[in-house]
Amino acid sequence: MRRNRQTLPIAIGAIVLVALWEIIGRTQFFGTTFPPLSKVFEVLISGQRQRLFLTAIGATASSAGLGLLIGGGIAILFAATRQAVAITRPGLDRLAAAIHAIPQIGIAPVMIIMLGRENAPIAVACIATFFPAYAAATRAFSAAASAHQDLFTALGSSRMDRLARLELPAALPGLFDALRLAAPGAVLGAVLGEWFGAPRGVGLIILSSSQNFDIPMLWAAAVLATLMAMIGFGLFTIVQKAAARRFA
Repeated sequence: MRRNRQTLPIAIGAIVLVALWEIIGRTQFFGTTFPPLSKVFEVLISGQRQRLFLTAIGATASSAGLGLLIGGGIAILFAATRQAVAITRPGLDRLAAAIHAIPQIGIAPVMIIMLGRENAPIAVACIATFFPAYAAATRAFSAAASAHQDLFTALGSSRMDRLARLELPAALPGLFDALRLAAPGAVLGAVLGEWFGAPRGVGLIILSSSQNFDIPMLWAAAVLATLMAMIGFGLFTIVQKAAARRFA
């Protein structure tokens, strides 16, 4: 019953959004640059462009996944170091804030020059992933109950034993939550990295269709990127809930 109460408002909101999009597009309230959703889906399911979309989805998903794995892994490692070695906390926090301040759209051309066209989307996705994953992971490592912390202190356990045996298992739901929060940013970072010369990907479709003023194609690619971000968020939500049931 509780799940139904949570799902119903989401479903109603989605239906209203789809209906408004279709009505606004058909009435051309915003002009020809805002096509109806039905026309966008016609482009998405077009047999002539399915191979193009599938190739682009594969490239962007691969870049986003690797960026999430690398960026999220480094963020969790930094958060674990911060938890285990208190003296590192101010420095790591400042480093995370500095990385977060890097403009992704400005760093992408630099990544193209440094790492090549194939690897730049991965690097930008990694940068986009790092800060949200680090922020959530630092909170996750503080999830262990104070009673358990006191017990480990009374037993005289070392800092590393406490991290490995208590804080890390207690942090697992929060660590998956960190990856869930970072997943949409990884997709966005990969798409931005593809704008600046990547050989394939959803970002390349967005760039080429905007240059050719192919508005339905542009919106179709934008919808694809949005759906990929939502799917990534949803998958890690499932994993996070499973970890919460097991370790909470």
